[in-house]
Amino acid sequence: MLEARQALPHASLILPRAKPNILWVLTTQWRGQATGFAGDPNARTPCLDRLAASGVSIRNAVTPHPFGPFARAAILTGVPSPENGVVDYWDPLPAGSRTIAHEMSALGYSTAWFGKWHLAERDRSAPLVGEVHARQIVSESRRGGFEFWEGFESGFLLNDPWLHGTRLPEPVQFRGYQADVISGRAAEWLSAKRSATPWFAVVSLESPHPPYDAPSVKVPHRNPASIVLDTNVPRGGEVEARARRELAGYYAHIEATDAAIGRLCDALPENNIVVITSVHGDMHGAHGLFRKGWPHEESVRVPLIVRGGWFRNLAPGTVASLIDLSAMTRAWAVGEDWEFSEAARISMPAVVALPHQCDRVWRGVRTAEWMLALNADGTPWLLFDLRADPTQMANLVDEPEYAMVIERLQALV
Repeated sequence: MLEARQALPHASLILPRAKPNILWVLTTQWRGQATGFAGDPNARTPCLDRLAASGVSIRNAVTPHPFGPFARAAILTGVPSPENGVVDYWDPLPAGSRTIAHEMSALGYSTAWFGKWHLAERDRSAPLVGEVHARQIVSESRRGGFEFWEGFESGFLLNDPWLHGTRLPEPVQFRGYQADVISGRAAEWLSAKRSATPWFAVVSLESPHPPYDAPSVKVPHRNPASIVLDTNVPRGGEVEARARRELAGYYAHIEATDAAIGRLCDALPENNIVVITSVHGDMHGAHGLFRKGWPHEESVRVPLIVRGGWFRNLAPGTVASLIDLSAMTRAWAVGEDWEFSEAARISMPAVVALPHQCDRVWRGVRTAEWMLALNADGTPWLLFDLRADPTQMANLVDEPEYAMVIERLQALV
């Protein structure tokens, strides 16, 4: 199967284009390899497989920052962290930030947000998982400029979410799997829109984020012993045991979330562009590491499926960064094709003081063939030849014959 396919016939490039409705589906911690169409033997994703077959799947898609608030701020503003004002994990998106919602409103679109926000100021003393952050009110002035907003700050309640917003002045708890509840309410709202005004909407889901031991509705957790591990997961110790335990729940949440996304897409009206991606991935024991923030494929590379979009230089090996998603969306809104660059910048702007996260600030670049990560002082840390070594087992940064490769990639950083 090709890594990427053109969604529309060539003739569409010269015909007038009506303003399309545009939907983003942002999941959380769904790594790029974890789909059926990407060849993951553990992943049951019939809905995403179908959407990828009818549109475009970009294999070399990466998050600009493999950590939630940094990535969300960058995706919404098109400006990387910390330049967008999110310097630390606890930083809110600054009031007055110009987001994709403002840009699309200026182009004549109505805008809507559904689901996880994770860009408001949070109580640092409260547990990350639980109702305190799930029930926290996000004021209208801090909702990124979206005309309609219905969601929650965070809390990681994968079941029975609390929602508030435009039509819910106080938090209300809804029973059911979070992805089902949010997708269902979004589908109901979008399907009811009958005006000639085009819409831009974001459906933001927490799954398949931890806690991985949370039940997933109608999808039982797998047998840990049945999980097929990548070759870069150390065998025979606690790392392997933990990876199997976590992945048993992770893939159940992927299957449940895939079904929710499928129902949402099936309910949409005609003339729409759909983008499905994730703000970052998860290491799941690769290289002995867990969670995110690391400059490895499991943490940085994400799914990116586009149905109905217009591209100019789409080809196998295309590299895409989610920081360009806002500009890409604006291009489609005015009937233009999107043109990809040869490289995507990636970075971790801060060390997040939570267990198992990356231990340093770094910046780097991802191309179709190479991944280079630099320490905060600019010295090379990691270099991988992704075509010869897709699981990143051989760090080439100290090999003299790769000095020119490092120099060329440093210039892209």
